[in-house]
Amino acid sequence: MRDRPYHVLFLCTGNSARSILAESLLNHWGRGRFRAFSAGSFPQGQVHPLAIELLEWKRLPTAGLRSKSWDEFAAADAPPIDSVITVCDNAAGEVCPVWPGKPITAHWGVADPAAVEGDAERAAAFRRTLTELEARIKLLVNVPVESLDRTAVQQTVRGIGHG
Repeated sequence: MRDRPYHVLFLCTGNSARSILAESLLNHWGRGRFRAFSAGSFPQGQVHPLAIELLEWKRLPTAGLRSKSWDEFAAADAPPIDSVITVCDNAAGEVCPVWPGKPITAHWGVADPAAVEGDAERAAAFRRTLTELEARIKLLVNVPVESLDRTAVQQTVRGIGHG
């Protein structure tokens, strides 16, 4: 039995869209069993306005969302992290940070909606990204992390990214 929620850190280069969406989604769907954080290797310094607009439209949590460096989670006073999930799309040429320590890791490559040209096209890309991440997060919250061993959790979380 865990004495705290299962902590997941979503990483992406800019921490302005994909990882922010994932943080909000997991904090909503995790219903206290999971606690999500997000960060970036080269944070933009602000959350993309379309990410906030979409989350608010879907009535998902936005309080406390901010673009921040993954260095915050390497500090001595940082919350312990159980899983690190990168959501940056390596095929797009982004460089994702490597997380030191012992959390399990997985890669859930998602295309960058902020990189899409055209206002309507970009808004549609944000909606697709939210839908894709929500489907994966709904699978994640059904993983019995309390009763599986580390290897089983890692295999399951990695499998979600390839599904």
